[in-house]
Amino acid sequence: MMRVIVQRLLVGVLVMWGAASLIFLIVRVAPGDPVTIMLGPDASREQVAELTARLGLDQPLLTQYFGYLADVVRLDFGDSYRLNALAMEAVAERLPATADLMLASTAIAVVLGLTLGLVAGGRPGGVVDRAVSASAIALQSFPTFWVGIMLILAFALALRLLPSAGAGSPAHLILPAVTLALPFTAVVARLTRSSVAETMREPYIQTARSKGLTERQVLLGHALRNSLIPVVTVVGLHMGGLMGGAVIVENVFAWPGLGSLVVDAVSNRDYAVVQAATFLIAGIVMVFNLVADLLYSQLDPRIRLEGAS
Repeated sequence: MMRVIVQRLLVGVLVMWGAASLIFLIVRVAPGDPVTIMLGPDASREQVAELTARLGLDQPLLTQYFGYLADVVRLDFGDSYRLNALAMEAVAERLPATADLMLASTAIAVVLGLTLGLVAGGRPGGVVDRAVSASAIALQSFPTFWVGIMLILAFALALRLLPSAGAGSPAHLILPAVTLALPFTAVVARLTRSSVAETMREPYIQTARSKGLTERQVLLGHALRNSLIPVVTVVGLHMGGLMGGAVIVENVFAWPGLGSLVVDAVSNRDYAVVQAATFLIAGIVMVFNLVADLLYSQLDPRIRLEGAS
């Protein structure tokens, strides 16, 4: 197991280097001059030249890149001119809000998706199966921002049950978490349904039934465990998608997380914040993928990860 972890961590280092390099290039080829944005259009040439030199933007791109990598190793992404704070500190300050949103949405998606998929896959072709499949396709088709707006109109404005935006209480988390969770719920439900339906045709399921086990015991005790492996795979890989969806959801609901911070930083050419946030997000996704890999062997001992002895 330790050998597998070391191998995955080495791959993770390469992934983090690639993510850091990619965002370095993207923010510098994007249109717009951060110096002009910082100083305004009325700044003199002397002021522009002075700030450009102070930020190191007058140096060759390769020199900027190697200096940037050296700072990344120390997790030093510089200062945010817009927030007057260290970029990583600003990102870390917003991280708990995004973590709360992601954990809540993941919990909703996994619990609801597994339940719906288990019920539908236990009786494939039935009324419940068709209803779950149709609902899952619909949920995946609706744009996330549209779903968020509809939930605001229904539960915040019409029924006045929940706050429409902001943070500060558990009630503020419900609408953004549900909005972020619904497409993920559909993915988990469809995958669980297919996996359970296939598992229910296995000979050991018939053996379990012949022993007198109830259908509920067969589903929960035999079919569910052996159907979890592809679900764990999708959950681990989908965390990156959740981070991307969080950018939209946080802006719709004015949720003070990483998503809204990144959008503001991109629009204002705040290089330091964009690079720090992207690097942190890449690290989070890598950790989730590592956890998903390690869970395989726990769910099914027959599985041997590549490189494991």
